Amino acid sequence: MPSEEYAIVLDYLSEGRVDSATPGYKREKRIAQVVGEEFFSLLEVSLREEQSSVASDRLYIGKSTREKVHHIIRKLNYKELTSTARVELDFTLDKLVKEKEELFVKWFNECGSLTTRLHRLELLPGVGKKHMWEITDIRKTPFTSYEDIAKRVKLLPEPQKLIIKRIIWELQGEDDKKKQIKYKIFVGVPLSASGEQVEDGDEKDVKTIISEPKHEKKKKKPTEESVKADVDAYKALMEN
Repeated sequence: MPSEEYAIVLDYLSEGRVDSATPGYKREKRIAQVVGEEFFSLLEVSLREEQSSVASDRLYIGKSTREKVHHIIRKLNYKELTSTARVELDFTLDKLVKEKEELFVKWFNECGSLTTRLHRLELLPGVGKKHMWEITDIRKTPFTSYEDIAKRVKLLPEPQKLIIKRIIWELQGEDDKKKQIKYKIFVGVPLSASGEQVEDGDEKDVKTIISEPKHEKKKKKPTEESVKADVDAYKALMEN
């Protein structure tokens, strides 16, 4: 997993994890559950003595001198987040995805295939193959903003929410249907990298995939009826 420089606090546990089996006098205190700004890593960090924090605080966790953070305790999985941290995660991701609009729009313009049969766009919630072809056709004139994507692609009225949902799926390790997430396109992946990286179920196994397929099938234009049906399905998916 690439290292983070800054992280946003999701929850602060001044007395440590109360559900821990470790006796209170041995329990590590001043713990914060955080999400990384760049790679969306979920981490547990220990703050220095006489330091404290609250949700939404921005902490430096890089390799240079840290003002508030003493050390990074471990990497967390989604199920280990407190109920407060899970709620805060939604708000934090919404903020980060808005701040990173330029990078995510660039991703929409440039992302390519994972294999000759699977395109990265197909990994977004509610996007199937025919709409992948529609997006790749429309983006020949590059998108300029989330608003521009929503205006030109009927299936994506709120692309930022779709991105957030995919990030949460990757953090959970499964989608809404409990299907395991095999590839990661946002979590642990540098959006600014020219050669995108994809992680499968084992995060130690990181693969660099070429950005475009060698062979593409002839594109079929979706009909107005099929687009309307998929828009309805997309809205239902995003309401879950």
